[in-house]
Amino acid sequence: SDVYSFGVVLLEMLSGRRAVDKNRPSGEHNLVEWARPSLNNKRKIFRILDARLEGQYSFVGAQKAAALALQCLSTEAKFRPSMEEVVAVLEDLQDAKDAAKNSHSQQNGRSHSSSSGHRSRRTSSEEAGNRNVAYPRPSASPLYA
Repeated sequence: SDVYSFGVVLLEMLSGRRAVDKNRPSGEHNLVEWARPSLNNKRKIFRILDARLEGQYSFVGAQKAAALALQCLSTEAKFRPSMEEVVAVLEDLQDAKDAAKNSHSQQNGRSHSSSSGHRSRRTSSEEAGNRNVAYPRPSASPLYA
């Protein structure tokens, strides 16, 4: 399904690895099978995160993104979230990132010219009367804080 596929893409983003890579050692060819045991363990999650990120991310954000990936990768479709739920989690991650950035800016005495700091929830295509809804491009990975 689309949700499962999104989980694979999210896992690729978190790990910096391809979904299938025959150049990896045995047991690491299939990204989902290799990463799944670490996704649900807060102490092991760092093992799958892309080392090239060099720790420049919120660990809590990484945990939430990993938990989302694990849900999306559920072998039974009925246990996967809907794409609306996926979007809500990603928006929450982005909002947390924005809040942390604003807090950091204020602590350093910088003024930050933003509106209320809250993003309004986007509506689904059904709620929008099946109009095309334009979503803004994300500023960066929700993992960076």
